[in-house]
Amino acid sequence: MDNSTVSNAAVDDRRPRPRVGHIQFLNCLPLYWGLARTGTLLDLELSKDTPEKLSEQLVRGELDIAPVTLVEFLRNADDLVAFPDIAVGCDGPVMSCVIVSQRPLEDLDRARVALGSTSRTSVRLARLLLAERYGVRPDYYTCPPDLGVMMQEADAAVLIGDAALRANLHDAPRLGLQVHDLGAMWKEWTGLPFVFAVWAARKDYLAAEPTAVRQVHEAFLASRDLSLEEVTKVAEQAARWEAFDAEVLERYFTTLDFRFGPDQLRGVEEFARRTGAEAGFPADVKVELLGG
Repeated sequence: MDNSTVSNAAVDDRRPRPRVGHIQFLNCLPLYWGLARTGTLLDLELSKDTPEKLSEQLVRGELDIAPVTLVEFLRNADDLVAFPDIAVGCDGPVMSCVIVSQRPLEDLDRARVALGSTSRTSVRLARLLLAERYGVRPDYYTCPPDLGVMMQEADAAVLIGDAALRANLHDAPRLGLQVHDLGAMWKEWTGLPFVFAVWAARKDYLAAEPTAVRQVHEAFLASRDLSLEEVTKVAEQAARWEAFDAEVLERYFTTLDFRFGPDQLRGVEEFARRTGAEAGFPADVKVELLGG
């Protein structure tokens, strides 16, 4: 056997890197920032996209591991296993999932409410809170997340991610609009944390590559821990490219809750109980955790 044959055989024996999703919102920056610092970034084939598109790619099998919106995870719980100890959520205010309104929320019955995203979890949470906590049934419609344009046709708007952060901190105060934080509203109503997205692996990929899944989980935990230890540096670097100063970003990163423990799981179960029948999953859906 010549050297070229040996070389080609070695290349063929290499396993492909795990295909891992990467949410392109600021709220996930602390989960990815440390990957380069810990040396694990090159071990992953990262795909950047919106939460909804990454969720769809994971469900279709185009990704092996990815952040997945809570609603899509619960709808596909038979095929996915969640990573423990890591998620994107809040235990009170979240800052980047908001209802911006021209009038009090209890006055929104049959009013026009713009949904500035197809984020199924945030939209479902907003509709749940408005219906059950405030007793209103607005007329919802979907449109691009431009607050100025939305407020020309709507009485209120639901925004998530970076667009919500801009509306919360900049646009709504300038326009004299009320801002209602969905995370704070959920906490006041239930006393529980809220989880917007979990990290999950496909069960078929876990069965084929259990070591790779465990290593990716450990890499993200290490990245998160390092990022939060150096959160001032993370915020300063991010502020060079974003429309928010370092102080605001540090407050945002430390407001978010990146844990997924017993309290967060109870929040997930409560959300499932209240929304499952309408959202397309059992109200008592079981959340399977990696290593559980």
